[in-house]
Amino acid sequence: MIKKFIDKLFGKSDGTAAVKAVKKSPFGTRNDIPVKDHGINPKLVDERAMDVVHTLKDAGFQAYIVGGAVRDLLVGLKPKDFDVATDATPEEVKRLFRRAFIIGRRFRIVHVIYGRGREHEVIEVSTFRAYLDSSQAEQVGGNERTSKSELAGMTHAVDSSGRVLRDNVWGPMEEDAARRDFSINAMYYDPETQVVVDYHNGIKDAKKKIIRMIGNPAVRYREDPVRIIRAVRFAAKLNALGFTFEDKTVQPIKGLVKLLADVPQSRLFDEMLKLLQTGHALASIEQLKTLGLTGIYPLLDVVVENSDQPFLNLALQDTDRRVSEDKPVAPSFLLSCILWADVRDGWQQRMGRGEHTLPALHDAIDDAFNAKIGDVSGRGKLGGDMREIWAMQIRFDKRVGSSPYSMLEQPRFRAGFDFLRLRAQTGEIEMALAEWWEKFSTAYDDVRHEMIETQRLAQLQKPQHPRVRIKKADVPVADVRFVEHADSTLVADQGEGAAGEPASD
Repeated sequence: MIKKFIDKLFGKSDGTAAVKAVKKSPFGTRNDIPVKDHGINPKLVDERAMDVVHTLKDAGFQAYIVGGAVRDLLVGLKPKDFDVATDATPEEVKRLFRRAFIIGRRFRIVHVIYGRGREHEVIEVSTFRAYLDSSQAEQVGGNERTSKSELAGMTHAVDSSGRVLRDNVWGPMEEDAARRDFSINAMYYDPETQVVVDYHNGIKDAKKKIIRMIGNPAVRYREDPVRIIRAVRFAAKLNALGFTFEDKTVQPIKGLVKLLADVPQSRLFDEMLKLLQTGHALASIEQLKTLGLTGIYPLLDVVVENSDQPFLNLALQDTDRRVSEDKPVAPSFLLSCILWADVRDGWQQRMGRGEHTLPALHDAIDDAFNAKIGDVSGRGKLGGDMREIWAMQIRFDKRVGSSPYSMLEQPRFRAGFDFLRLRAQTGEIEMALAEWWEKFSTAYDDVRHEMIETQRLAQLQKPQHPRVRIKKADVPVADVRFVEHADSTLVADQGEGAAGEPASD
C-alpha cells in the first residue's frame, strides 16, 4: 500500500496501467516486409507499372504499387490492373509523363496511358491522402448533383449521412494507408527494393485468408457505401482461395445497403459491371444471395433473380470463361443477355396481339430499358449496340439473296452471332441455324454461294400456304382495325379467316 502511494506520488505506475493508457493509433505501425517473407514474384509485375514507379522515384518522389495488385501478387495471382501511389500531387505526376490525364472530382487521380487503340494500358496514379475525420469535413445538405456549385471549391466534404463527396487533401503515407478500406488492400510494394510496406497487418490477414475492414466497419461503409459492393467483389474473387469475411466486417452490411440509394446511378452502374465482368460473375451472384443483398441496382436484382435461368446462367459462365482466357468482354453483350428475358417476353406478347415483328421488338426493348436501366441506359453507343444485337436475331433467319453477306459486314456481327449461339445452346432456337452461320462466316465465297443456293432451293420445296383474300363486303365493320406496318403505313387488319388462317394484308 505504501509502495503504491509513493509510486503515485512520484508519477510512477505499474506496467498494466501503462498498457491500458496507450490509445491505439488509427495509422497502425509500419512494417517493412522483405522478399523472403512475402514471396512476391517480381516477374508478375507489369513493365508499365514499373516504369511509372521508376519515373516518379527518379524525380525525387516516393512511389509504390498499391492496393489490389499487391494483394493478388501476395496470393500468387497475376493482377489485371496496377495502381501506383505517390507523394507527388496530380499536377506533378502529369508533368512527368507524355500521355497523362487528371480525372475525377471526388478523388483526383492521374491516368498514365501506354500504347494506343485496344492495346492501350492505363496505370492509375493516386496521391497519398490525409486521414481526416468526417467531423473535420465541410458538410453539404445535398449530393453531387444538387450541391455541385457548393462542392466546387471544397477539398474535403461529406453529406448529411457521412458519405464522403470530396477527398482531396494530401498527407503522409501512413495516413493514406489508414483511409483505405480493407487490410489486404492497404499494402505498398516497392518493385525496386522488393519490400512490402504494411501498416495494418495485411500480410497476416492474407495468410489467414481473412477480409477485414480497417477501422470501424459501420463508419467506413457510411463514408463510402460503394465499399459494400467492393466487399462482395473481393469475397467473390478470393472465395476460391478460401478467403472469408471477418464477422465484424460483414455484420453491418445488410443494414446499410439502403445508403447506396444516395450514390450516383452512374457509379453504381460501373460497380455492377465490375461485379459481372472481372471473371467472377457467378461467384459474385452467390455472394449477393448468401448475404441477402437486394436493392443495390435494379439491373443487378434482375441478374440475381434470373441467374438460375439457362440462358443467363450460360451467359455468365461464358463471360467468366472469356475473362479467364484474357479475351475481351463487351458490356453491351452482357447487358443484352441480362435483359433478354424481358425483351423476348414483351416481344412475344406484342406479336401475340397482332403487332408486326420489328415494331413489336423495338417497343419491347424500350419497355425493358425504361423499367430496368433508367437514366443510365446508355441511350448512346451502349444502348445502340444492345439494340443491334437484338435486332440481328430477326435477320439471322434470312439466309438467301444478299442478306447473309450484308450481315457479315455488320460491326456487331460477332456479338450478334455469339448471342444466337447462346440461344441455340439453351434450346430457344434450332442448333442448325447457329451451325449454318458459324460455317458461313468462316467459309470461302464459293462455299458461301453454294450454301445460299441450297437454302433457296430448300425454301422453294416447302409447301406454300395460299393467301386468302377476303372481300371487304364480307367483313363486318366492327371487325376491322388498323395496325401500323413496319413502313409506317396504316392498313386494315381483318382478323382471322374462316378457317382460322391469318388473313392476308
